[in-house]
Amino acid sequence: MSRIVLFILFICCPIMLTYAQVKDSKVHVGIAYGLGNEFENKNYSYTNHYYKLQFYFRVKETKTFSYQILVQPELNFTTHQLLNLYFIEPDEPDYIEKRERYTKLKDIKEHVLNLGFLVRKPLSEQVSIYALGSVGPLITDTETERLSKGFAFADVVAFGFTINVNRISIDLRPSIRHVSNAGLQKRNAGYTTKNIDLGFLFAL
Repeated sequence: MSRIVLFILFICCPIMLTYAQVKDSKVHVGIAYGLGNEFENKNYSYTNHYYKLQFYFRVKETKTFSYQILVQPELNFTTHQLLNLYFIEPDEPDYIEKRERYTKLKDIKEHVLNLGFLVRKPLSEQVSIYALGSVGPLITDTETERLSKGFAFADVVAFGFTINVNRISIDLRPSIRHVSNAGLQKRNAGYTTKNIDLGFLFAL
């Protein structure tokens, strides 16, 4: 039910925002939806989809580039499964039980706060491209063979394309995302995924 409500909000908000006033603002807000999956490997499967709130703050602008800080709260829904039994080695305590438990398909929820820096290059008054790097704390609700339950970090590198249509900005962003806990907990192999976001923005 919650996914249906989020989807309706995702569709309706851009329609309502087309009535917002257009102006040269240093602050933009918006929403985004994304999905992705793991790079091909023999050890595990990992697919995800997520919803983001987006807050852009322009800190500097030159004739060539615009520099922005990006804050993105995110709710990530993940499906994960261990594929390679031997990733759990025999010298690990209770390795048979762990192999059985970790090879079951799991639904995982992640709460993330992405903090990023963005360099934007305008191509015209309507179109721009950008590069983005972000890192932020993450809380995961399920332990897997690759990551302990609880605190971790999400690191993202992305390139994006933004176009202004009428009174709304549409944003397309391919990215690479890595999740790990920097060795703060026992399990820290982490996940690396390729993702793509579709977002809508408006000026305050």
